[in-house]
Amino acid sequence: MSTNVSPSGETILVIGAGGQLGLELTHELRRLYGASNVVAADVRMPQDAELTQAGPFELLDVLDSSRLTDVMRRYKPTQVYHLAALLSATAEQQPKFGWRLNMDGLFNVLDASVDLGVQRVYWPSSIAVFGPDTPRQHTPQLTTMNPNTVYGISKLAGEQWCEWYFRKHSLDVRSLRYPGLIGYKSLPGGGTTDYAVDIYHKAVAGEAYECFLKQDTYLPMMYMPDALKATLDLMHAPAERLQVHNSYNLGAMSFSPAEITASIQRHYPDFAVTYQPDSRQQIADSWPASIDDTQARLDWNWQPEFTLDKMTDDMLLHLKEALVLK
Repeated sequence: MSTNVSPSGETILVIGAGGQLGLELTHELRRLYGASNVVAADVRMPQDAELTQAGPFELLDVLDSSRLTDVMRRYKPTQVYHLAALLSATAEQQPKFGWRLNMDGLFNVLDASVDLGVQRVYWPSSIAVFGPDTPRQHTPQLTTMNPNTVYGISKLAGEQWCEWYFRKHSLDVRSLRYPGLIGYKSLPGGGTTDYAVDIYHKAVAGEAYECFLKQDTYLPMMYMPDALKATLDLMHAPAERLQVHNSYNLGAMSFSPAEITASIQRHYPDFAVTYQPDSRQQIADSWPASIDDTQARLDWNWQPEFTLDKMTDDMLLHLKEALVLK
């Protein structure tokens, strides 16, 4: 994990702190900057009591611009991490709300950040910005982008707006196109890559798993420690080194449901998986199978640490420990 941090004078606001990424990122930011300097905010009270007890917490709907401005005026953040969004599969079920949350929430954060002099904003993008016309193997940083999901359309539009705010307002907005994120500290949240989280929980619980994707569907994936490392490395990189101001491609590993099953079966030989593809298969088929993240490696020395088997070993270890503690 990054340690090249100069926490003096920094106050950080994390919007969407109760989500899969937000939860772990908030804990890590509090470790680096001090708990009192990192304000967690979410639209609902989180299940993780530490999030509300270890440091400041605010109930916040990012669509409520006046409430957002009030929170930012009180805490005066120097950095804002805006993570609140409706994910791919859920946004397809609620398309207009997905668009409104993903876009209007971003506008509210960008506008308030400009008005209040925030030094740096982080906003996550996704491999969903690509589409069926994009090269699926080693998808380059600059390529055809024609997303066909509400989530992907909103993320592509958001990338362009982030770059616009950088050019027009000199707002230092930084972004990563995350692959599917896998972690043991939170449950799936409505994404197409969520099978790669749920499958571990089923294995540890001694249950069979029914996968909603075909067994040979390859998607880019990343273990949460690598996602945290990438996010913080980008946010701590000198501004003059960054050449991308919409969003950086980010890669780590690519695997199929069959391959993650085989990795788990090294520990649980009798673990059984069946396949029943649903509407998420069509979404997955429009996304890249692997990512070319050369630009991130050149600009801020990005390098992942986890392979599939190394991730599996760590996931199962932590999930078994959690099961024992119940």
